Amino acid sequence: MKLDNWIIGNWIITNNQLSNNQLTNDKSMIQQKEIILPNYQRGYHLITHIIEEELKGILPEKGILNIFIKHTSAAITLNENADPSVRVDFETVMNKLVPEGQNYYTHTMEGADDMPAHIKASLLGNSISIPVTNGRLNMGTWQGIYLCEFRNFGGARKLVLSIYS
Repeated sequence: MKLDNWIIGNWIITNNQLSNNQLTNDKSMIQQKEIILPNYQRGYHLITHIIEEELKGILPEKGILNIFIKHTSAAITLNENADPSVRVDFETVMNKLVPEGQNYYTHTMEGADDMPAHIKASLLGNSISIPVTNGRLNMGTWQGIYLCEFRNFGGARKLVLSIYS
């Protein structure tokens, strides 16, 4: 038995498209927005409110939000949003794991905080994905979006917000 069409999620794929590697999706949509965060001092900063304000009125009923930070010395992550001491503990632990001023660092031209910032950013990561349900970010009760600023003077950070629906 030969199937003429495959339906996978919102995708309708014909056998001809499969053989020619041509896929179309009329119902799916990708939206993208780049934002610039204000300058933050070194540390872990809740930015959930900024992200939600930037996305007000444009989140789909269901989908996924990907947040990507366009920097190599800062990171983005999800974690505790209620108790500020969690952010202090993050700073303490990361500074013990990746201390500044070590004589084994060779990348030192941009300051004592730069190479440790690159390592910390790689450990925590440059993107997160959050489900969107009923037009809202579907995070746990105690979850918030953190900007992790590892430089003493990192400057304004850029984020790319991509919505897949």
